[in-house]
Amino acid sequence: MPKLWNETIAAHRTAVREATLDTTAALVAEHGLAAVTMSQIAEKTGIGRATLYKYFPDVESILVAWHERQVNAHLAQLSAVHNKAGDSGERLQAVLETYALMQHEHGLHELAGLLHRGAHVAHAEQHLTGFVKGLLEEGVTAGRLRDDVSPDEMASYCIHALGAARDLPGREAVHRLVELTLAAIRPTG
Repeated sequence: MPKLWNETIAAHRTAVREATLDTTAALVAEHGLAAVTMSQIAEKTGIGRATLYKYFPDVESILVAWHERQVNAHLAQLSAVHNKAGDSGERLQAVLETYALMQHEHGLHELAGLLHRGAHVAHAEQHLTGFVKGLLEEGVTAGRLRDDVSPDEMASYCIHALGAARDLPGREAVHRLVELTLAAIRPTG
């Protein structure tokens, strides 16, 4: 087949897949997980049920794909913040604030048990821990962070502590939580 034809087909498949993910997420947000059917998704997306089944076997697989896309977008956002200019302290604070705000804004809902399992989440957690750990190592080397706790433990502490942002009442409280977390990893003397 000509290259243009292949590119057109690939673009069409991507568009159908993205529309399916977006439609499913909107339907679940509106009606709840248990109320959404493949027929509704196909109708709202504007494709036939047979076509939908070529892409996904069931609603759960669509939601997992949607979540994987969300996780990848969050990792890209955190990586962009991580890679900005500034010293390790500034970058660490920016990454932790961004992560805490993501936790606050997205929180947990009925899909958490379904979506927060699987290889894509484990990979994302490893990636996040890895670049937080790298920033912590830079801070320890520069003498700005405590050296009596390993960067692995501090990274785990920061990520878990900032998970509490899900339950906070507003952005100001999230910023206070980030400051509290940073204070806990600074040298004590």
